[in-house]
Amino acid sequence: MKIQRLKIRLLGIILVALGTSCTEQNAISYTDYVNVFIGTGGHGHTFPGATYPHGMVQLSPDTRLSGWDACAGYYYDDNHIHGFTHTHLNGTGRGDYGDILFMPVVGEKPLQAGVDGHLGKEGYRSRFSHSNESARPGYYQVLLEDDSINVELTTTLRAGMHRYTYPLGRDNRLIVDMGPTIQNYEHPITEIEILNDSTISGMKFTDGWAKQHYVYFYAVFSTPFEYKLFADTTCVQGTSSISTHTAKALIEFHPSDNAGQSQQVIAKVGISSVDREGAQKNVETEIPHWNFESVVKEADEVWNKELGRIKVETADATSRTIFYSSLYHTAIQPSLASDVDGRYRTMGQETRKDSSYVAYTVFSLWDTFRALHPLYTIIKPAFNQQLIKVLLRKYDEMGILPKWELASNETGTMIGYHAVSVIADAFMKGQCDFDTKKALEACVRSSVYDTAGINKAMNCSIKNVKVMPLDIKYKNEWGYIPCDKVKTETVSKGLEYAYNDWLIAQLACEMGDTLLYESYLKKGETYRIYFDFETKMMRARLSDGSWLTPFDPKAVERPGNYIEGNAWQWAWFVPHDVEGLIDLWGGKDAFAAGLDSLFTMNSDLTGDESAALDVTGMIGQYAHGNEPGHHVPYLYNHVGQYHKTQALVDSILYNIYRNEPDGLCGNEDVGQMSAWYVLSAMGLYPVCPGKPYYALGRPLFDKVVLHLENGKTLVIEAENNHRKNKYVSSVFFNGKPLTDMQLSHFNLMQGGTLKFLMKAGDE
Repeated sequence: MKIQRLKIRLLGIILVALGTSCTEQNAISYTDYVNVFIGTGGHGHTFPGATYPHGMVQLSPDTRLSGWDACAGYYYDDNHIHGFTHTHLNGTGRGDYGDILFMPVVGEKPLQAGVDGHLGKEGYRSRFSHSNESARPGYYQVLLEDDSINVELTTTLRAGMHRYTYPLGRDNRLIVDMGPTIQNYEHPITEIEILNDSTISGMKFTDGWAKQHYVYFYAVFSTPFEYKLFADTTCVQGTSSISTHTAKALIEFHPSDNAGQSQQVIAKVGISSVDREGAQKNVETEIPHWNFESVVKEADEVWNKELGRIKVETADATSRTIFYSSLYHTAIQPSLASDVDGRYRTMGQETRKDSSYVAYTVFSLWDTFRALHPLYTIIKPAFNQQLIKVLLRKYDEMGILPKWELASNETGTMIGYHAVSVIADAFMKGQCDFDTKKALEACVRSSVYDTAGINKAMNCSIKNVKVMPLDIKYKNEWGYIPCDKVKTETVSKGLEYAYNDWLIAQLACEMGDTLLYESYLKKGETYRIYFDFETKMMRARLSDGSWLTPFDPKAVERPGNYIEGNAWQWAWFVPHDVEGLIDLWGGKDAFAAGLDSLFTMNSDLTGDESAALDVTGMIGQYAHGNEPGHHVPYLYNHVGQYHKTQALVDSILYNIYRNEPDGLCGNEDVGQMSAWYVLSAMGLYPVCPGKPYYALGRPLFDKVVLHLENGKTLVIEAENNHRKNKYVSSVFFNGKPLTDMQLSHFNLMQGGTLKFLMKAGDE
């Protein structure tokens, strides 16, 4: 079901202001091309609410709080809203956040949050319809049908702004509930304090996916109110503050002067991970006025600047919408974690002030090292290097590089140590505005884990030493991870460690450490231990060196020896040594035949039905909804069968990504799914982050213009471009022909013109 995504109701004045601005500047309104509802259905796990590029606040409606498809709080098929919360995750496979719930109501309502999937008197909520809902970057609107309240939301970097239009001038209320959390995590303590008749503040501490998650808020209202405080549903009399497991406030706004007419109330809400004072400074600094339209306009301008990094020219409006919606999703997280005064929360849960440093959070590195960070190295390298500084600061704070960091917590989710990839990719592209010596130290530390190992390798000291995981121990001592000693993901971990260690070798080589280089180059070859010449699969080995049997390459298991995939999908994860993998297969013809089998066999999976939920977007046994295979369509380039890469990329771009709520074939994964689209639609993809080269595929648009941070302009053109013309007859960079369908990052960043000549398959 298609949605009227740009139909903004009850906001004519804003559209006039925006239209005037665009006319005056003669500028493209890139935000008009974004459908923020893509990914809110299916299993995309995105949210449609208002946020800034990499902002601290994600102000969005929550339609469900429990279950896998509640990871972002909003699910398109739902028909009721619990309330509006100020923090959300962009397309993750696990849920958290959903903090500081505001729910406007009229009259008496139960103060217990309702149960997902049930409408009625058991809890507060309201029905809504997509016909009375609209959104664009930086703005969200919905009509709460049960009470006829129109809700509008917008944000700055660190603060949210609500505007409620109530139907009557009396009995208009707001529930502030500190209890609800996406996935219903425990919150040992919450606090609310009424500061005066128009100001409220509070704190929430949650033990969730992020084990120690602090959120403070400070909210100011345009209309005075009366209040009642509650410990869960028990009213607490005679106090202006409450500290309890589930603190709630019921606010009743003073009637408007025009009784019987609609009443409009505005709320300005700052948040902080540091303290209430930080939340107060954030909102008072960023929204010192009550002009809601002005904040919407500023958010639109900021998003236009962000999206305007890339200009596409095409007559294909659908692909253009998918492109800019994808680019939008790549710019939501990592999200800002520093207050306006420079304070932030460390990994040790301490408060620190550093005005020379900007903290960020939400690092889904297992996903984003593949395409999101490489995209940043092209369109915003300064920001990417700031993120590396954040990773190194977190290394200082906890003694190891983060794996999956959330709200100043290491969640330990997923595998590998892919902060190494983000660091090495930037370093090998000459983007080194960070402490490179510390970076190499941190990368080695993540690969050996013990004090003795890193002291010997790097002649440095490490604090906060943690117990070495068994998979790291066996990887370093045996060269592989025996599946009878380590019970989960041994093949996937072994392959990713080999890639990570190869990256460390490249860093060591560039920094002149020959011994370290030679040692880690050998570690990078340990992927060979998992290769079975008989089945041509990467397989689990026992501690005696034999293969684990029985073996079913289509099986997905949880727990198992592969993560988010099976043996067919993991057979190709050797991005750093594709030529070596080709040799193991027996040469280019055999390798190409193996790829053919991957993409043409049936898509049946065996094994654990629950694990199969993580294997989506199938083409044969290739699963585009799972990150381990994102580079695989481009592997045909390595055997000279460029047309097969081009046909596959074309098929994925046109068939798997769609301009619909369920238009993603898997979780957005904090921008990775969308980054694949953005890069591939431009005709580029980084098969191996850490090698400063891009494989060339099938560009989607007639013309793409990138205004690079270094002042250069890169133009990507596709001549004779058409839906049926999905093959490349020749490609030129600045007039010179390219023969191997790849382009170096350094040439790309010099600017100029990358020109593809397109043809149909029978030409």
